[in-house]
Amino acid sequence: MTLKERAKKLKVDIPTIFLAMRDQDTPLPAKILAMITVGYALSPIDLIPDFIPVLGYLDDVILLPFLILLTLKCIPEDIYAKHHQAAEHLWEDGKPKKWYYALPIVCIWLLVFVLILKMIWK
Repeated sequence: MTLKERAKKLKVDIPTIFLAMRDQDTPLPAKILAMITVGYALSPIDLIPDFIPVLGYLDDVILLPFLILLTLKCIPEDIYAKHHQAAEHLWEDGKPKKWYYALPIVCIWLLVFVLILKMIWK
C-alpha cells in the first residue's frame, strides 16, 4: 500500500471511529478507546512536540496509526461496516463547517492560558 493510499484510508478511518463511538451498540471499551483516538487525532497538542527533530513526527507516524488500528480491532465488524460506508461519503462536499467541533480544542487552550497566567501572577 502506497503512502497516498494510507493517507486516504486515514481520512476514512478517523470519521468511521467517530461515528462508531457515537453508536449505542458499540461496546464501552471500544468507545473509550475511540474517544482517546479521535481526541488525539484532532488535538493540536502532541505527545512529542513536532519541533523536536525526527522524534516530533514519530507520534504522528507510529502512535496515531497504532491507536486507529487498535480501536478498529475493538469495534464489532457489523458496526464498523455500517459506519465505514457512511464515512466514505462524509466529506464529498468538502469538510464539515460546524464551528462547534473546535470547542474542545479552544477550551484546552483557554485552560492552558489560564494556568500559565496563574503561575505568572503568584
